[in-house]
Amino acid sequence: MDQAEIARLLRLYAEIGARQLELTSIYIDILLKWNSKINLSAIREPDEIVCRHFGESFFVAAQLITNGWIGSVIDVGSGAGFPGLPIAIYSPGAAVTLIESQGKKAAFLNEVIFALGLKNAKVFRGRAEEFSGSVDLVTLRAVEKFSEVLPAAEVLARAGGRLALMIGSSQVAEAKQVSVRVDWQDPVQVPGGKSRVLLMGTKMVNRESA
Repeated sequence: MDQAEIARLLRLYAEIGARQLELTSIYIDILLKWNSKINLSAIREPDEIVCRHFGESFFVAAQLITNGWIGSVIDVGSGAGFPGLPIAIYSPGAAVTLIESQGKKAAFLNEVIFALGLKNAKVFRGRAEEFSGSVDLVTLRAVEKFSEVLPAAEVLARAGGRLALMIGSSQVAEAKQVSVRVDWQDPVQVPGGKSRVLLMGTKMVNRESA
């Protein structure tokens, strides 16, 4: 796919540099190749892949940087790498761990990381519940059994850490009901004319353990 066309499509979501554009182009080529063999994404059209996956993920990365939230990051149920890998591309200072339990998807993520030469991204093959440690920021996007995964994601955020959810606007109330120990901000509409939002929040400090 032509890099000029990729840049044009991404302009609605975030401004990216020449190196970031080059890495995105390589990533798209690998995704299209793998997607013909295993189901990484139900989206098949290159233009829609750019907008839905990369554009929305770069939008999230830009929002997180604006809020000063980029540091150590865990992307739960990373799948094809969104938003975790675009965050790593957009913000070289972020240390991103992609949690993915499915072997083929984990292999894909490792190939992308190697091909792009990303030193700030790594894959944890397993479930969120199996990961030990905590980070500054946990991201979650388009995962199955959302209400079951969210509590595990919350555990991975340090006290005072942040969560960033890419969800449908209809899921905001559910997220707030499931994670009552998170101080949620108002959702931010994701560009593109769909009903997707970015819901960001801060994990409250347990005063008993503080």
